[in-house]
Amino acid sequence: MNKGLNHFFQLPLSEQIQTLYRNGTFQLAIRYYGYKVNLYLMEDQLIEVFYNHKLDKIETIQPLDYGHSRMKFYADQISLSSLRRKV
Repeated sequence: MNKGLNHFFQLPLSEQIQTLYRNGTFQLAIRYYGYKVNLYLMEDQLIEVFYNHKLDKIETIQPLDYGHSRMKFYADQISLSSLRRKV
């Protein structure tokens, strides 16, 4: 992860949200248990945003974990290899 994103993940959640929505590019969304997970591209890094519908709030923002089981949900919608080539 680059230095800019290290700083990004140290920001309070509210500032992460603002920064991501201003500087990131939305890629796609999936449903994962009780969450809508939006995938963004920012500074050559794919970032997941976990939105809890029941609580009507973003609970967490984290770098995409390519080894997680959620990857199959992304793969059903888009070619992640094409995103990696951009990155």
